[in-house]
Order: sequence, then structure tokens, then C-alpha cells
Amino acid sequence: MVFLLSPSPLLAANIFFSFQDRVKSIFLEKEEETEQEISSPQTMAVLKPVVVDESTTSQMIIENDSLRVDSGPLRVATEDIEFPQSDIISVYEVKKGDTISDVARLFDVSVNTIIWANNLKSRTLTPGTTLIILPVTGIRHTVKKGDTVKSLARLYRADTKDIAQYNGITEDSSLSLGQVIIIPDGEIEIIQPKVAKKKTTSKITRSYTQATPSGFLIRPIQGGRRTQGIHGNNAVDIAATPGTAIVASGNGVVIASRIGGYNGGYGNMVIISHANGVQTLYAHMREVYVGTGETVTQGQVIGGVGNTGRSTGPHLHFEVRGAKNPF
Repeated sequence: MVFLLSPSPLLAANIFFSFQDRVKSIFLEKEEETEQEISSPQTMAVLKPVVVDESTTSQMIIENDSLRVDSGPLRVATEDIEFPQSDIISVYEVKKGDTISDVARLFDVSVNTIIWANNLKSRTLTPGTTLIILPVTGIRHTVKKGDTVKSLARLYRADTKDIAQYNGITEDSSLSLGQVIIIPDGEIEIIQPKVAKKKTTSKITRSYTQATPSGFLIRPIQGGRRTQGIHGNNAVDIAATPGTAIVASGNGVVIASRIGGYNGGYGNMVIISHANGVQTLYAHMREVYVGTGETVTQGQVIGGVGNTGRSTGPHLHFEVRGAKNPF
């Protein structure tokens, strides 16, 4: 004869909760796997925040490659500022179901950064469209009494059209107290400690430690005259006759080719990706002879000097990202 013993209430409860925990763990694992898939990194680099010490009179940080100043005069020396070593431009192909907010969150930039740099007239994205994601360098300004778009442009040596387009306002818009305005490519004078009777000031410029090997990059145009040294995003300006040939500074692949539109102030432009994480950007072009995805060789003609975008005369705006600009 076989006796069947029914489990005690305590044992039954333990078995039930053990089974419940196993089921719960299975669903949690699936959720974690889903989250990892959603947050997987893109092939292009995304800039990470870098925090800088506060000064005694003003808060200043580098955040997502944006220089932020909330209020007060900036009283620090340039050596106190830690600049990000990478400001790589990303390129993203829109996929079905993408929204502009999704893309902005993915690259940790504002929606207006994407709109401003891609001349978007609508927030609706078309699958297959290629977006340029600029890690916009700028100043975060909190509006005070009397501030206008034009006065901020004068204060930070920026462009009124850039400020208006980036912030989704007009050049004559009234600004509200406490409103936050981003000043693309704004500049701040840094007041150095008084060590002499003569007052000295200097501008903030990006610092690069990586140098390219000899011959890795060549001068992008023959002749011409350098009208502005290192400024903005590690760029130089070289004035030349309109139509003067512009050549690829090094071997690489064209990751962006833009003809027509303001394009964040660059006008007609080409961006080339080279080895070692280096990128070169050629702006204000009159003609563009290469397309996105095309492989180019050093010295190959890619366009001609022009006066498009934010430009006051025919010249080449030449940026080197990821390394020192040798020119």
C-alpha cells in the first residue's frame, strides 16, 4: 500500500514563490536584453560630457561640446579649461519610425541642433535621409534684462542669423528674462590674472594634442592667403579667387556632401573621414564635385572656393577635427 503525503502549507508556499521568482527573472532578462539593443552605440562616435571647475563668479562647464556660461564675468585662465579631445561629426541615416526627438536623444543633442544643421523645414523625418549631427560648439546664455538677439551676437562675437535659426526664433524676437539661449560658435574673452599694468585678454580656442604624421594632410588649396588663424572648431580661413580648386587634404571617404542651404553656416560643404579618427571639413564652397560615400585620394579636386553660408567674402573655411590643424 502506498501512502501519498500532501505537502505542508509552508513547503507549498516555498514551491510557489520559487516558481514565481523564476518566471519573473525570465521576463526581467528579456527586458534587459531589449534595453541593451535599443541603447546599442552607433558606428559614429558620440561626444561625452566633460566637467570643468567653477570660477568664483561664473559657472562654466563643457557639456556635449557646448561651452556653458550662466552669468557673470569669466575670470579664469585658459589652462584652467579642460576641452574635449574629440568633436567628431556624426552622420545618421533615418530609419522607418524614427522621430527627430529619437535621433536627438540618441546623439545627446538638442532637436534644434539637428534642424539647424540640416535645413529641415519640418520635424517629420523621411526614411533613408542622411542627417549631419554637429556637436555644436556654443555658449549657453541665460537672458537678462535688456538682452536681444543682436546684443548677444555682439557680446559673444557670433552671428544673429545663427542664433535665431538654432533657437527657433527670429532675429527680432523679444527674449524673456531667464530664457536660455544657445549662441553657436560664440566666443568669450578670458580675463587673465593681473601680472602687469597692461591688461591682456585671450579667446577660448579648442586644444588638440594629437598631431598627424608628416604628409598625412596637405594644404587644401594652392596659393590664396590665410585671413584667419585657428578659430572656431580648429579651423583656418584661406581667401582665394572664387572657383579656385579645393583638393582633398588626405585620403579618405566623403561622409557628407551638401549643396544648397545654410547648413549651420557652412553653406556648400564637404566632410571627409580619414584614418586615425581624423575628419576634415571644407565650407563655403561654390562648386562641389564629390558625393557622399565616395572615396577620395589626397590632392583630388573636390570643389571650388566660394562664398556660401555664413561668409563675408570668397574663402575656404578648413577644419580639422580629431587632430591639430597643421595650417
